[in-house]
Amino acid sequence: MKNRFSLPLSQKEINSLKTGQQIFLSGTVFTARDQVHKKLAEIIKKKGRLPEFLRGQTVYYCGPTRAFKDSVIGSCGPTTSSRMDLFSPLLIKKGLKVMIGKGRRSFLVRQEIKKHKAIYLVAPAGCGALLSEKVKKAEVICFKELGTEAIHKLDVVDFPVIVAIDTKGKTIFKK
Repeated sequence: MKNRFSLPLSQKEINSLKTGQQIFLSGTVFTARDQVHKKLAEIIKKKGRLPEFLRGQTVYYCGPTRAFKDSVIGSCGPTTSSRMDLFSPLLIKKGLKVMIGKGRRSFLVRQEIKKHKAIYLVAPAGCGALLSEKVKKAEVICFKELGTEAIHKLDVVDFPVIVAIDTKGKTIFKK
């Protein structure tokens, strides 16, 4: 079974992933936390669509810390995903395909993942310093005024995740 993937994932690759599968991602992910989700929902309500650079892409629920002297980025561990559940259904409907975070998701988010053939992945919690070693390039690309909650474009190599909710709505979390 293939466990290394290049981002962005194709729909065929997303459909092939199964709950509990451990995979490694290489390519571009965009960070987005609570405040960014709120702003994205406002943009969608005004313009009727998700910003083009996020359609079909991977969003990582993360607020990276400032880089150390010789580092690309500081600690960049996952944020609790349920905090985004208020806005995630709208983003999924408008084209968001892959989300990375930690913890369980609401019933509504699981339903939208299933309906729109998206996927939810979890990154190892408590490993922000280790995960930062997988980031090869980082830049703020949107909402700079939000500081660590701005959208960062991260180029990652062999970023470890586990499929938590697959396109059939199956989850690794107990009810």
